[in-house]
Amino acid sequence: MLLIDAIYINTGGGKILLDYLIEELEKTDKQIFYLLDKRIEKEKYVVKSTNVILYLKSGFFDRINFYKKNKKKFSKVFCFGNIPPPIKLKSDVLTYFQNINYISYSKKDFSLKNRFLFFLKRKILSLWKNNTDKWIVQSLYVQQKMIEKYGENKNKIEIIPFFKSIKKKKDINNLDKISNSFLYVSNAYSNKNHIRLIEAFCNFYDKYKIGKLTLTVSEKFNEIKKLIDSKIQQEYPIENLGYVSQDVLIKSYIQSEFVIFPSTSESFGLGLIEGIEFECKIISADLPYTYAVCEPSIVFNPLSIESIEKSFDLAIHNNVKNSILKTKNSISELISLLKS
Repeated sequence: MLLIDAIYINTGGGKILLDYLIEELEKTDKQIFYLLDKRIEKEKYVVKSTNVILYLKSGFFDRINFYKKNKKKFSKVFCFGNIPPPIKLKSDVLTYFQNINYISYSKKDFSLKNRFLFFLKRKILSLWKNNTDKWIVQSLYVQQKMIEKYGENKNKIEIIPFFKSIKKKKDINNLDKISNSFLYVSNAYSNKNHIRLIEAFCNFYDKYKIGKLTLTVSEKFNEIKKLIDSKIQQEYPIENLGYVSQDVLIKSYIQSEFVIFPSTSESFGLGLIEGIEFECKIISADLPYTYAVCEPSIVFNPLSIESIEKSFDLAIHNNVKNSILKTKNSISELISLLKS
């Protein structure tokens, strides 16, 4: 039996990839045990009768107890959430590493509490890294950073990017791009850099009185939402969609001329891929994660409000080149690896 350990995944890009992985695994005849985060228990995954789902609190000791009780139960284990099993298993163990903050991050973007938590998680990863036989990562950039940070052998780290395309054949066809429209699809975690982006856009708008910025910040991020609401009250052309359905998201991509992506740390940048799929021009941070997945149209320093502001200026006053996707969806390769 295959174990999919996704106990730490409950939101964001990781959750999107988990949903896609489960969807594809359920097309196989593999017998699977899914260990999932209790916070997503209300979501009803459709699985075959031969497969099992267990929702568990994502606590340190809860996970250890699970492995101690079930260490002989699985022939293969896939840890989908950065951290290998807490004990050494006789079964074949693969670990999907997707959080670049376990390696490096901008200290300015995280509180002292969060930096301490990252320190602890790094220590745990260092202690348990020998409990996995292979790492799976999305890009060469992440592979290189893992080698630098944790001294892993290159042959132990396999690059298998995967993502679900949301561009469908029956997309809304009667919508055109809105000139000078900018879209940022992301929740407002500290590293996602919303504050600098919003200030840069407002400074840009004060100069030219042109453009629109669309965001997707949910109610969970109260501080950023208050900032957005205050800017809207000041009559800046900012729209916050909040947490939206895929259909609304697709419509936003179709109508946006540019996708802007100011994140200060990223493992893969799913929004960059989705933007290019919908023929948006990419304006992104001048950081390795951007170049790992695409050739952007414009880049900027994500730590500089002035640099972000200048990128808005360049976008509307120049004939900006199209962006090019450099990665591909290798989900079939991952599924084959898990089935073997």
